[in-house]
Amino acid sequence: MAASDRALVLFAHGARDARWREPFERLQQKLVAALPGCEVRLAFLELMSPLLADTLAELAADGVAEVTVVPVFFGQGGHIRRDLPALLDQCRQAHPGMRLHCAAAVGESDAVLDAIAAYCMASLPGTDRAQP
Repeated sequence: MAASDRALVLFAHGARDARWREPFERLQQKLVAALPGCEVRLAFLELMSPLLADTLAELAADGVAEVTVVPVFFGQGGHIRRDLPALLDQCRQAHPGMRLHCAAAVGESDAVLDAIAAYCMASLPGTDRAQP
């Protein structure tokens, strides 16, 4: 059973290589530590499990009333503009008691882009902040 009536779902594309999910799992672990009392789950569009619909069905069965889906995508391509809204509409119909919110893709955030830019600059040879 869920420990909370709210949840955060990190929604990613999925890939055939199982190692692809490792940074998403690290992000999930960071959020679990930072958000006590909030379920934090991973869900995928394809190629990996659990799929988004399965994750939302599990949360609904556990009595979670409010879910925020965060697309961990760099940009707003077809998956975010077409596929995700259709999936969310299906899930809203399947779980009418659940309030379902969706954030913009993480790559649309200036704070995320600033962090990526800082990483890129620090990666240049000859800078004192070069990454290992």
